[in-house]
Amino acid sequence: MSEHTSANTLTGTNMYDVRPTADVLTESPLAWSYHRTGRPSVSDRSRVVMRERAMLGHVMLRGGAIVLDEAVRQVLGFGLPARPNTLSQDQSGERSAQWLSPDEWLVIVPGGEEFSLEAKLREALGDAHYAIVNASGGQTLIELEGDAATELLMKSAPYDVHPAAFPVGKGVTTVFAKSNLILRRPAEDRWELVLRRSFADYLYRWLLDAGEEYAIGVKD
Repeated sequence: MSEHTSANTLTGTNMYDVRPTADVLTESPLAWSYHRTGRPSVSDRSRVVMRERAMLGHVMLRGGAIVLDEAVRQVLGFGLPARPNTLSQDQSGERSAQWLSPDEWLVIVPGGEEFSLEAKLREALGDAHYAIVNASGGQTLIELEGDAATELLMKSAPYDVHPAAFPVGKGVTTVFAKSNLILRRPAEDRWELVLRRSFADYLYRWLLDAGEEYAIGVKD
């Protein structure tokens, strides 16, 4: 716990690293789905390939754009996206920041980095007015690749995902099936779905059904 005292306020922040140090089996949000529903193999016929990137670090930032941008640049080496519904990434593509609203961003980093990221951001932000929430345990990320991935999305979401309306570097919060999620396009040939853990099984089964005509396969 760290505390900051000013003339008029007393605030406290609790930070918990919930990753076990012992050898404890960790299951992804889709582990039960793989066991119950199965995992179709990728074949030469697969026009859509799905892969879960579980256990990533998901950190929500809220506050003033200028002060948060300076802190993110200091800690991660790249800034927050300057325009609504866009992404910014580091050179590796493993770390990203997405605009969610005028004062809210989602930062995704490799699993295990989220705790040091939070600590470094809090140190860099000092007395600024902000909020940081580690949402890693409540979300997961699914990648879709293949020449029919856009067609699958067109069947699943009302948002216009045509390349002319959804270029690389765009990300939006939208309805998907009967749920909602964050839809992102970080690369020309790849889409990302950031979804809540509680919807993971439902959306997995939806994607398998919607992707059946494309011989959808699931990567390990």
